[in-house]
Amino acid sequence: MSPRRLVIATANPAKLREFRSLLAGLPFELTSTGELGISSPEETGATFQANALLKARHAANLTGSAAVADDSGLEVDALAGAPGIYSARYAGLGADDAANNAKLMSALAGVAREQRRARYRCALAFIEGAQDPAPLVAEAEWEGFILEAPRGGGGFGYDPYFWLPELGKTAAELPPAEKNRLSHRGKAMQALRAQLASRAHIGRESPGASLKGHA
Repeated sequence: MSPRRLVIATANPAKLREFRSLLAGLPFELTSTGELGISSPEETGATFQANALLKARHAANLTGSAAVADDSGLEVDALAGAPGIYSARYAGLGADDAANNAKLMSALAGVAREQRRARYRCALAFIEGAQDPAPLVAEAEWEGFILEAPRGGGGFGYDPYFWLPELGKTAAELPPAEKNRLSHRGKAMQALRAQLASRAHIGRESPGASLKGHA
């Protein structure tokens, strides 16, 4: 049996590389909305989970395939949790990483290092199809601090400023495999893979049963 197509709901090349690594070994043929020329929906959800589900359903509806999506972002305690769900567009719609980081540095100007505690959050959603009534959802977070100046050339988004004191490195200084093991997205994907494995196991134990899971 040939692998099923799974659409990754992203047009971000760096995020797509992470997803391909994190999904390696699963019985899917991977593609992305970016590769298919599908535009992203407006992210109208009030939470990371709501936006992940919105993006997954959008991708599944337009492709007729199973889809997986994430919504992730940075929460800074000194900024009352901002930029939060607006992380990718912190400096405005269409803003790039440089603009978003510049706004973050401006907002934290004069704030001492010990008061710059922050975390990345990620919500992942997997759906069998656009009308799937019971999507699989997993969430995770990654604690750190925000530096005053960037370090490292890897990663994307706020990674060059996201300091991990226990490692003495920023997220942008980690090798991709280590980042995928430790990050918010990596930990959420580990949880989602466990749910996918459980769903497949249920399907094998009960051949006539639905493969639908629960959020």
